[in-house]
Amino acid sequence: MTTESTQNAQMGAPETSGKTNLVGLSREELAREIAAVGEKPFRAKQLWHWIYHQGETDFAQMTTLAKPLREKLDEVFEVRRPNVSREQTSEDRTRKWLVKFDDGNEAETVYIPEDDRGAICISSQVGCTLTCTFCHTGTQKLVRNLTSDEIVSQFMVARDSYGEWPTPRDGGRMISNIVMMGMGEPLFNYDNVAKALRIIMDGEGIALSKRRITLSTSGVVPMMEKCGEDLGVNLAVSLHAVTDELRDILVPINKKYPLKELIRACRSYPGANNARRITFEYVMLKGVNDTEADARQLLRLVKGIPAKFNLIPFNAWPGAPYECSTPEAMDKFVRILNDGGFSSPIRQPRGRDIMAACGQLKSASERERIRRMTQRIEQLVPDDGEAGPAAGTTAGNG
Repeated sequence: MTTESTQNAQMGAPETSGKTNLVGLSREELAREIAAVGEKPFRAKQLWHWIYHQGETDFAQMTTLAKPLREKLDEVFEVRRPNVSREQTSEDRTRKWLVKFDDGNEAETVYIPEDDRGAICISSQVGCTLTCTFCHTGTQKLVRNLTSDEIVSQFMVARDSYGEWPTPRDGGRMISNIVMMGMGEPLFNYDNVAKALRIIMDGEGIALSKRRITLSTSGVVPMMEKCGEDLGVNLAVSLHAVTDELRDILVPINKKYPLKELIRACRSYPGANNARRITFEYVMLKGVNDTEADARQLLRLVKGIPAKFNLIPFNAWPGAPYECSTPEAMDKFVRILNDGGFSSPIRQPRGRDIMAACGQLKSASERERIRRMTQRIEQLVPDDGEAGPAAGTTAGNG
């Protein structure tokens, strides 16, 4: 059964204290903030431990700091998570958070469980830069990039929800992996994404290994090598087609960075080897990209690349121009890829009942936002169509 809790359901931006939020600052930035209030550099290291290892948000509970210092810090700083507008848990235990930021914008974060562990799917933008025609998230216009604190905080919100503070030992974590596969294109917000992931990978805090982090891109070729060199995280590529003609339609960024350039960037991705293979994501669309000929061309396309495939049954949404491939077509596709020596599991759709599946993020919340706005407008306009007395004073308040 689907469960849901709702907080902070009012439209508009949450109230903020005006204090400097320490979440999302790099080690160097945190040290500068502490120095600016007259404290020694080692205090920054203590705070880093409390924020990212212990998960503490209350200075009063940071007991390795003297009480006068805790009070001093509380006057100037805060350790704040974004508000959670809605938390939902699916029948299959997938959990989704609609996270509201200081300016009132929202993004969604999803926990995808396995038997003894699971991955957090994190968003990098509000809306999406891209317009992939099979993706409902891609039908929502880009509003803005998320900041480093907003990206880190999504992981921390999930940790709060599952009570995984202080940081568990690696083998004991339910939240064991991160996939940068939520709303947006991570490589179009590279600086903030990289800063956030460095914080998450820092060994004295959250301490998640780079081998447990996968960044998914639709093919921002110029940034792929930099990502591999700077971060060394696993790479996933949203491929979805084996010809430029089709990929131009499905993934329009292909018009700028066509398949030949994308595959060349994959071949040279730093750190890719048989132990750390590039994942090619491929959504299965009935009669579009799911033939046996497509599968054979896919093998030719990635020949020589240490790779595996993630085949994704299409998750339908109202008005979608595509249908999911039949089970028979997907089985044939898998057999050809397996016979070619590639691992190619069909991804089990998760969280469909709460619109948390691949390509569905924020679509439900966006519809709810529009519904609430429509209701507010209707309350201001009488049935006869003439603006009521409140219309001139209220309608412009957002």
